[in-house]
Order: sequence, then structure tokens, then C-alpha cells
Amino acid sequence: MIDQTVVELSRLQFALTAMYHFLFVPLTLGLSFMVAIMESVYVMTRKQVWRQMTLFWGTLFGINFAIGVATGIVMEFQFGMNWSYYSHYVGDIFGAPLAIEGLMAFFLEATFIGLFFFGWKRLTPVKHLTVTWLMALGTNLSAVWILIANGWMQNPTGAIFNPETMRMEVVDFAAVLFNPVAQAKFVHTVSAGYVTGAVFVMSISALFLLRNKHKDMARRSFAVAAAFGLLSSLSVVVLGDESGYAASEHQKMKLAAIEAMWETERAPADFTAFGIPNQTTQQNDYAIKIPYLMGLIATRSLDQPIPGILELVGRAENRIRGGQLAYGALERVRKDKNDVEAREMFDRHWQDLGHGLLLKRYREDILNATPEEISKAAMDTVPRVAPLFWTFRIMAGLGFYLIAFFALAFYYSCRHNFQDKRWFLKLALWSLPAPWIAIECGWFVAEYGRQPWAVDGVLPTFYAASGLALHEILTTLAVFTALYTVLLVIEVKLMLKAIRKGPDDILPSLQAAATSLSPNAAAPTHGRA
Repeated sequence: MIDQTVVELSRLQFALTAMYHFLFVPLTLGLSFMVAIMESVYVMTRKQVWRQMTLFWGTLFGINFAIGVATGIVMEFQFGMNWSYYSHYVGDIFGAPLAIEGLMAFFLEATFIGLFFFGWKRLTPVKHLTVTWLMALGTNLSAVWILIANGWMQNPTGAIFNPETMRMEVVDFAAVLFNPVAQAKFVHTVSAGYVTGAVFVMSISALFLLRNKHKDMARRSFAVAAAFGLLSSLSVVVLGDESGYAASEHQKMKLAAIEAMWETERAPADFTAFGIPNQTTQQNDYAIKIPYLMGLIATRSLDQPIPGILELVGRAENRIRGGQLAYGALERVRKDKNDVEAREMFDRHWQDLGHGLLLKRYREDILNATPEEISKAAMDTVPRVAPLFWTFRIMAGLGFYLIAFFALAFYYSCRHNFQDKRWFLKLALWSLPAPWIAIECGWFVAEYGRQPWAVDGVLPTFYAASGLALHEILTTLAVFTALYTVLLVIEVKLMLKAIRKGPDDILPSLQAAATSLSPNAAAPTHGRA
């Protein structure tokens, strides 16, 4: 039997490291394209203020990228340390996107970032601009592969279970790459990153304007961020709708839990704007609903019902019984590979094997599970509803706030009077945490809503964990927490130092660094000239 305390602590450790790592990723995604836009304007106009902007925001991008890479490396080690059975069971699928992402992050991205900082004196303006755009594209392509891997965990496709190797194996890599859940997650995630970059640039620009410093650069940066942020915030909502539609197709339990929809409603389903979900009584103690809205969002129709939590639990019970048949047939196949009848039985029910493994939480010999144990395992497929319900609404509320915020910023930018609106500049400064809060809420909904699965419908989370002792997981949890706290302090100090210096001081430092590395730099003389 699996130690549930170790499983929960392993989940806590991975959640802390993953959500901490994702503090840096969205800012990297957003700043990369904004820096490329600014340098494009510089190349077209040759105005030095745009070059100054490119170097200043590029410096902050570089600091953020370096810390993000460091935290990402540590996070990936946990697959072998804390989730070794997961790595064995689905490594054939999960390993390839991670390997490609590593190559892109450490070779493609790092190479172009180096050329961006140290190529100003070696490359023509057009060539350097090309490098900057390739850096931005490389940063976003790196995110593709992580989200392909994560999308497969949400909607496992293109793979089957091999009884001979006892693991999942790829049979259609194209299906893994073009997984609809992965595609929806990618466009939604990168758009959220663009919003984060825009809010960051706007907030720091507002700070400069409030202090009457670097006003030429700050005004232009503010205007660029307002336009970029408005387009990005609108795309987040549109692409978030697409992500929700994908969930209605492939993750029905997650969608039902997010909406606290206990019973199946007649089409079109209502949207619960406010509610108090009660997991014990399996109903909402109080709810304010908007008629028809949920049906339109989730199914884009007026006649398709959305299954409720209790109906989906009933479906899970049937799949658990199918999983018992698959498990029994698998045991027979392992004893006798020539047992044709057992192999045919397994082939009919192997897709339910993961549901059968849910019974491992209650007994080792799952073939003899009682109806009560099957019922408990089926109820385990329901994640905690209240945290998902409220976290989703916090995320959505912040999303709509940011649309209004950027719309007003764009309006003031078009009228060229935002620098006189001190109240709005203060609002921009205080809005700095908003996109990060929304993004962390989004990841919480995506990952917590998948429970109890490490890979949806394939591998239960408790079954994926390593067989670590309690003191081992406590030690690594403490070490990772301490390490990440140190990295956070370093990140904040470096960012604040660069912001305090401002573009006037950063520019000479970068020029000196580029000159010192130039092969044409004057060499020191020895002896007579």
C-alpha cells in the first residue's frame, strides 16, 4: 500500500517548484516580443531612445530568463526523484517533448540571447534585429514542448499500453504533437505571458513617470505596452474560451467541478456566477446563476447537455469494473503470452486499466474489490470542488479587469495625456501583481482539477510517486524551499538594482561589456610599441 503522506508531500513539493518556476516564464514570453517590437522601431527610425528602450527592457528580460532557467532545471529533476514510477510508466511519451524543450532552451534560446547582448557591435542593425526576433520565437517555441507534454497529461492520445514492457508507448507522435488540449493550452498560456510582459512594462514605466525620470523612454514604453496588452488580454479571453471548450470534450469531470455542477442540467446549462459548493452534501448551499451561459460556453450550442459530477461518478464506476477486467487479463497475459483469449480481453478493456488502478488505494488484490471499495474509488475521481470553483472565478475576474485596464490605457495613449493621469499611473503600478495571480490561479485549476490523475484516466497520482521514506521527502522539500527562496531574493534584488539604475546607466555598462568581448578591441601592449 502507498504512503499517502509521502504522495501528498511530493505533490506539495512539485506544486511549489512548478508554480514558483512559472513566476518567470510568462514574463520571459511577454518581454521577448516587446523587446523585438521596440528594436524594430529603432531599426526603422534610428532614434536612439528606441535603442535605449530595447537595451533596458532586454536587460530585465535577461535577468528573468537566467533565474527561470535555473528553477526549471531543478523542477525537472523531480520526475526522477519523486515521481520515478511516472517516469517509467509514461516516459516514452513525456520524455521526448522535455528533451526537445531542453535543447531549445539551452541551445537555441541561449545562443540568440548571447548574440542579443553582445552582438550590437558585431552585427548590422538588421542582422541584430533578426537575432532579436529569433530570440523571441525561440523562447515561445520552447514553451510549445512543455505544453505538449502537459497537454498529453490532460488528454493522453497517440499512445497505448504495452503488456510486454508494462508501460505506455507512442504509436502516433503526430497525435501527441497536435493534441487539441495542448494546442489550446499553448495559445492561452503564451497570451497570458504577453499580458504579463505588458503589465510589467507599463508598471515600471508608470513608476518612472511618477518620479519624473526617463520620461521619453517611459512614455513610449507605456504606449507600446498599452497596445500590446490590449490585444493580448482580448486574446486571452478568446483563447481561454477555446481551452474551456477543449475541457468539455476531454475533461468533463474537471469542467463539472469548476462549475460546481453536481447534477446534469438540461441544455443549455446555466452558469453559476456565485455559489457555495458543499462536497459533503454534493450540492450547492447557495447559487446565483446566469441562464444558458454555461451551455453556450462549454458546448457552443443550445441542445447539448453537460454531464454533472454525480453522472460522471457513475460512468467512473463502470470504467473501474472495466479496469478490473483489463487487470485480470493482463495478469493472465504476463503468465502466458500465448493466451489469445486473455489478450483479446485486454485489448477490449485496456483503456479502463487506469481506472482499475484507482482501487490500489484500498487493496492490493483489486480483482476482489468490494462494491463499497469500487464506489469509494469512483468518488475519488471528483477533485475538491470549492477550491476549483473559486480559483477559476478569481482568474476570470482578473482577466476581465485587465481588459478594462488596457482599454483605458490605450485610450489615454491615443490622446497622449496618460502622463497627466497620476491616478491611473498609480493604478498601473498597483496592478503589477494581477497577471501573476491570474496565471497561478490558472495553473492551479489546470493541475488540481486533473486529480486524482497524474495522467488523466491512465495513471493515478498516488501510483505515480516514488517509494521514498518520509524523512527523504521532508529533506528535499526543505532544501528546495530554501533554494528557491534564495533565488527569489536574488531575482528581486537584481531587478530592483537594474530599475534603480535606469536606462541611462545600463546602456554604458552593456556597451563596455560588448567592447571588452570584441575581437577588434585594442589589446594591451607589451614592451616597445
